[in-house]
Amino acid sequence: MSCSQCVVGKQYLGSPRGKTEVFGGVPCYVGTPTVAYDQKKALILLTDIFGVTFSNNKLLVDNFASKGYWTIAPDYLHGDPAPPYAWNNTKFNVVAWTENHTPEVTWPPIKQVIQALKDQGVTSFAVTGYCFGGLYAIELASEQLVDVLIVAHPSQTVVPTTYETLLQKGKAPFLFEMGNEDVELSVAQQEQIDVILGGGKYAPGYKRDCWPGCPHGFAVRGDMLNAEQFAGKSGSFINSIAWLELYF
Repeated sequence: MSCSQCVVGKQYLGSPRGKTEVFGGVPCYVGTPTVAYDQKKALILLTDIFGVTFSNNKLLVDNFASKGYWTIAPDYLHGDPAPPYAWNNTKFNVVAWTENHTPEVTWPPIKQVIQALKDQGVTSFAVTGYCFGGLYAIELASEQLVDVLIVAHPSQTVVPTTYETLLQKGKAPFLFEMGNEDVELSVAQQEQIDVILGGGKYAPGYKRDCWPGCPHGFAVRGDMLNAEQFAGKSGSFINSIAWLELYF
């Protein structure tokens, strides 16, 4: 279940460099590298509940693009992200919002975008999912629709079921970026996931990082004036790029 920490964090200043494009009828925020890149590869970024119009998410897309990855963030929330008044409002009813964004509503845009990209020649996909988008990223891997999986502090996953399904069906190497103060997945639950996937059990590859002093949402909304959260956010991005370089 999505938690109150899903709306908490810091908003970043910056000037997004990407643009909105439409794939499969779905608006997407797209970051295109300024250097030559492999146009048969696409990195799908699945955002938190604040969606593709939120500056932090745009800047994250831009950051991946700056490292040479064509990065596409679909508006899988149908233009209905968490509203501005939800920001840092722990009384915002995240559960009610989630009930209006069930898989029946949110899955079709994701798959429409992937199919449209396939139709224009993309043959290899990586996915990175944050918070609300984390579960969808894992399920894309379980359905063998992506080749590389990166997830940071997901919400709504079920331990052990979500991860046992990935173990049984997934073929995408999995990088898992977590904090030790996450209220959605405790350290004990993270260690339970390690037991399921670690030690070579998940053959494609599995690595979990647990950043000290980092709460749920740190990789997207972390406080850059907090030394531990700064280390977690910057370190998780560095690790994500290293994972892409290794497997994508």
